[in-house]
Amino acid sequence: MRSPSIFNLYFVRRQHAHDRYAVAGDTIQKEQLHYLLHSARNTEIGKRYDFAGMKSYADFASRLPVIDYEGLKPYVDRMLHGENNLIWPSRIKWFAKSSGTTNDKSKFIPVSDECLKRCHYQGGFDVVATYFRNYPHNKLFFGKSLILGGSHAINPLSPGISCGDLSAILLQNTSTLVNCMRAPKLKIALMSEWEAKIKAIVKDTMHRNIVSLSGVPSWMMTLIKQILLEKGVQNLTEVWPNLEVFFHGGISFEPYRQYYKELIPTDAMHYVETYNASEGFFGIQNDPARHDMLLMLDLGVFFEFIPLNELEKENPRILPLWEIEEGGNYALVISSTNGLWRYIIGDTVKITSTRPVKFTISGRTKHFINAFGEELMVANAEKGMAKACEMTGSKVLNYSAAPVFMSDKSRGHHQWLIEFEKAPADLEAFADILDKALQEVNSDYEAKRYKGIFLDRLEIVKARPHLFDDWLREKGKLGGQHKIPRLSNTRDLIESMLKMNH
Repeated sequence: MRSPSIFNLYFVRRQHAHDRYAVAGDTIQKEQLHYLLHSARNTEIGKRYDFAGMKSYADFASRLPVIDYEGLKPYVDRMLHGENNLIWPSRIKWFAKSSGTTNDKSKFIPVSDECLKRCHYQGGFDVVATYFRNYPHNKLFFGKSLILGGSHAINPLSPGISCGDLSAILLQNTSTLVNCMRAPKLKIALMSEWEAKIKAIVKDTMHRNIVSLSGVPSWMMTLIKQILLEKGVQNLTEVWPNLEVFFHGGISFEPYRQYYKELIPTDAMHYVETYNASEGFFGIQNDPARHDMLLMLDLGVFFEFIPLNELEKENPRILPLWEIEEGGNYALVISSTNGLWRYIIGDTVKITSTRPVKFTISGRTKHFINAFGEELMVANAEKGMAKACEMTGSKVLNYSAAPVFMSDKSRGHHQWLIEFEKAPADLEAFADILDKALQEVNSDYEAKRYKGIFLDRLEIVKARPHLFDDWLREKGKLGGQHKIPRLSNTRDLIESMLKMNH
């Protein structure tokens, strides 16, 4: 058996490339922009904005508008019907499905072959390269990697065009070599029926030599608990004694960190955060002593940043990498090999270092709940609330919602604090209708609620009269344009409201 140090030689080139980020990050990003513009110069959007005539970042920034999904959607609709060469030269055969916007249940993010190879798969390679640098004597290649994918299997949309969770797309297109090293079997990994899928994964993996885990913390927690139950043991080291690392992302790990320490009680276990979104692979936690991530500068993505205090302005300042400041909070804007041009992805980041650029995910550009991967937006909440009121004849004055995190007694759920002008006759019936309505308008929430595998039904707490006004008054924010935060990804705000609810 070869020493892990020999494997490490395979990753030296990428390790050195990462080192270059600190001294040549600006140059690398300018090279990425040139590559993107040159590649797409003959597309419909490239001709419209004269990509061929853009000689500098200033040209790019002055000619091309910033867009969100609503701005992208007309192109997506045409690509879904088979049109090509609109925003990227190669044919788009795959679309990553994620939670929708105001008008749509789901978003369909284009995923090109170039993005798969140059961004997502290269990002996965870089994660391993980083891990080998930090832990050169690891046993990563001496066992199986358990990769837990998402909730949507591959679905055909039209001839030659398919969609699914990004994780399902990545598994569908991964190399034979990688498939030999991962678990569960591909046909199990791509199952869409979650209840059957979890059982199949447990059966397929609990007797294997699993050395690494990859996935979303909440999803993986559900699987781990099922494996412990099936094996009749208290912790995961009794099942997989050689387990050494969990590569996680998608949602914040903090609410789950203690649970994992209890379920995997060994100092030999490592945790590595990654930032792999439907739109691209953006970051890796490269220093075990820090919780921030290294911004990946050479994976076919050009990054821009909008200061949060500029976000609501008609013409906000938009900064390239070389103008951002340490400590700044920014909305992330990308241009990529997906054909996303100056696209606001909805995440906000706090810059913790500029040489190299490192960051933490600080939130979303809008209020949301994404504690379990459900990406519930205010637009979803408003639609669900309207339907529940209509069907029960009730009226809502104010509300706020937040997650209740997973515990030994609960899979986790959403807690809604609601002040009614006219309360429903049956509060539980109102809760049922609201829960079902949210599933109808949000595919990710629907997946997490499927048979209660990941999320229990939402809980409603009835607010006393004037609670929210009193809460605003206490914060010195009563009146004017100050509003109740509808959705929050932490419990800080709702706990302060509940304390006043007497």
